[in-house]
Amino acid sequence: MLILRMGILIAVFLTPRLTLGLFSLCFALSLYKSLGGLVMTTEASSNAETATDSVDCLLQGTPQLPAFTKRGDYIIGGVFPMHYYLKTVKKNYRSLPEPLKCTGSMDTRELRFSRAMAFAIDEINNSSDLLPGVTLGYKIHDSCSSPPMAVQVAFQFTNDPLSMYKNTKVCSQSGRVLAVIGDSGSTQSISISRIIGPFDIPQVSPFATCACLSDKTQYPTFFRTIPSDQFQALALAKLVKHFGWTWIGTVQSNSDYGNNGMASFLRAAQKEGICVEYSESITRYDPPNKIQQVAEVIRRSAARVVVAFTAPGDLWVLLEELTVHPSPPRQWIGSEAWVTHPEVLRFRLCEGAIGFAIPQSKIPGFREYLLDLSPAKVAASHVLSEFWEGAFNCLLEKRAGSAGRVCDGTEDLQKLQNSFTDTTQLRITNMVYKAVYAIAHAIHYLLCKKINSKIQCDKFLTIEPVQVLDQLKRVNFSRNGYHVSFDANGDPVAFYELINWKGNENGGLEFVTVGHYDESLSPGQKFNIEREISWADGGIQVPVSVCSDSCPPGTRKVLQKGKPVCCYDCVPCAEGETSNTTDSSDCSLCPKEFWPNAEKTICIPKLVEFLSFHEVLGIILAAFSIAGACLTIITAIVLFKHRFTPVVKANNSELSFLLLFSLTLCFLCSLTFIGRPSDWSCMLRHTAFGITFVLCISCVLGKTIVVLMAFKATVPGSNVAKWFGSKQQRMTVVSFTFVQVLICIIWLVLKPPFSIRNLTTYNEKIILECALGSALGFWAVLGYIGLLAVFCFVLAVLARKLPDNFNEAKLITFSMLIFCAVWITFIPAYTSSPGKFTVAVEVFAILASSFGLIFCIFFPKCFIILFRPEKNTKKHLMGKR
Repeated sequence: MLILRMGILIAVFLTPRLTLGLFSLCFALSLYKSLGGLVMTTEASSNAETATDSVDCLLQGTPQLPAFTKRGDYIIGGVFPMHYYLKTVKKNYRSLPEPLKCTGSMDTRELRFSRAMAFAIDEINNSSDLLPGVTLGYKIHDSCSSPPMAVQVAFQFTNDPLSMYKNTKVCSQSGRVLAVIGDSGSTQSISISRIIGPFDIPQVSPFATCACLSDKTQYPTFFRTIPSDQFQALALAKLVKHFGWTWIGTVQSNSDYGNNGMASFLRAAQKEGICVEYSESITRYDPPNKIQQVAEVIRRSAARVVVAFTAPGDLWVLLEELTVHPSPPRQWIGSEAWVTHPEVLRFRLCEGAIGFAIPQSKIPGFREYLLDLSPAKVAASHVLSEFWEGAFNCLLEKRAGSAGRVCDGTEDLQKLQNSFTDTTQLRITNMVYKAVYAIAHAIHYLLCKKINSKIQCDKFLTIEPVQVLDQLKRVNFSRNGYHVSFDANGDPVAFYELINWKGNENGGLEFVTVGHYDESLSPGQKFNIEREISWADGGIQVPVSVCSDSCPPGTRKVLQKGKPVCCYDCVPCAEGETSNTTDSSDCSLCPKEFWPNAEKTICIPKLVEFLSFHEVLGIILAAFSIAGACLTIITAIVLFKHRFTPVVKANNSELSFLLLFSLTLCFLCSLTFIGRPSDWSCMLRHTAFGITFVLCISCVLGKTIVVLMAFKATVPGSNVAKWFGSKQQRMTVVSFTFVQVLICIIWLVLKPPFSIRNLTTYNEKIILECALGSALGFWAVLGYIGLLAVFCFVLAVLARKLPDNFNEAKLITFSMLIFCAVWITFIPAYTSSPGKFTVAVEVFAILASSFGLIFCIFFPKCFIILFRPEKNTKKHLMGKR
């Protein structure tokens, strides 16, 4: 019971991680079994105290033979998952469980890694520069890709081999390994580090990439020659973003490697704006229905890109299920654990896969070492025997009940095509090679000194693992062109090759390096693609994997309710707003004097609008204005040439010529309303219009009064004529006009008209127009003109029944009627017309009223003068109606 309690204490000690706690508990039970035999031996002994002391020395695991071993002055441990599975043991809790045992197929690549460790140690032992005269030995174990076995193996590295077989009161530490290389899996490495860490035994892993292992507070003795997954996760996120994939699926191993690696990737992906449609976890131990469920999720997903952060064995079972019922082509993005694994390369559905891998390397002499396996060497190792029999499908020796053929010695490793003999893609193998040399250099620093240009080493010097640990932190060397050093977290500088799975001429797949990622470079230079990539469908076009198509410039993204940020609708920018980038989340408002183009991608200066001489409307109005002025001048010429005729003389020729002059000015002042407005033109157009029209109406009013006075003068005893002679007529015109001039002067002095850029009437254009300055001034000018026109109209109506032959009042009545009608309709038209049409309405009113006056008053006279001269006689004018 005491032993069981101690085993449980070990389990509690190992439970910072739940998984390790369970593994440790299983180990405690196994430990209880292993120690049971020793207890029985103790009972047979006469000295119980000696037995107790022996048990104290054997608390650290059960003796277990290594896969490979070599004697040496100093021993280095090695752990590699050379098998895929751990034998499942059924526990009935009535008897002790069976010892842990590996089972399943052999991972020949991991076997190659273990041989690389042995090769490196042999190479160091034959070196005259590194540890001369000192031999290194090794104990290499198989972890079966299983944390429980990794824990069991870890205890082997903490024991003195001699104390396992003799009763001693004090456990010796001289037999402990000085350092451990392995494991390839992150979870197994964590398990080992938890065990050997308290003994200060350094651990250098060639393939454990979990970012969690960089935490020196938890794993103070852990180093690795492969970069942390933190760098790989960032590189993978940038890779996905580089190709525009924002809608992806993810699959990870349900282990420390997969879960931590995927967590780092998802954090990096979120910063890059990448969304995940699904995230599934698997292990090779999952039941078939779980694997089928994950495969079905991949088949039904809309995401065409799958990022797999998995161990090769875990991905293997998923790919086998996907092969049964293939899904549409998926672009696989792989982590370094499987993207260069030759056993996974046989799955054609991964064609076009890309991912980051450790750079290729060359190790001189390694291939020859691998192939140098004699039958004697093979028979001496149960692991090599299993490999040989599996590779050549024969038995090294005839076994009872076995029907297989016996190996006859013709087997040739040269012709063997598997991961063990394939040295064309030495990636992780070089990480093992570098790890061995790192430990060797650390030991060299402790044992060797340079005396008289010669290196001398003391192989009898006792050194502790903690000393090797301290020296490993300072290691800095190069071997075969590859630099080896560790940062404060025990990590090397991150450098990856970008691998692409391309079809070859034999119909298979091969690894092709298409780019690089170097963490030591500046941010803009870390990622570099050098060759064309072959994609999942075998083409060269980058596949599209998005939840929503990109929003073009001129639109903005609106998130779909209840969906990730990568799922959105594209909505056109609102009026007056633009977006000039793809997938813009918002539109920007244009400055006041700018407006979006038709596509709403850029702000362009607003169209400036005013009544121009170059547009059709301006040309027409200018033509009518000039034509009206010319017509008025022609009329004046006709009347002047016939100024002595009765028609001209009878209708007050002086006022007629003054009226024609004012009408000419009215026609011409309309031209000031056309063209680009300025402060001066704004003041001129309104004042010129007001004064010329008052002058015109004053002349008409004078002519109307003259008509009335003329007929009043015919009444006996009337002396009206002398009160309204030529002098009085001039004074009347000047007086009425002076009032308008005075109003305009006051308007100009107090608050004159000015030019403005109207930005409110139209959103898309600027109206150049004249502001009134003082609306009161403008309406005073118009009101005064209207007052005179109404007064003139009333007088003309009063004189309309006088004899036709001597009467202009009827013509003036019609002219004033037209004049008043035009300006009455002008008011609503003026106030409601936008932009340049306001000016056009004003010009039209000026021209219409001016043409009304000239046609109504002067056309009949000119007609008589030019076409009816017989009526242009005094006799006719004096005739009766």
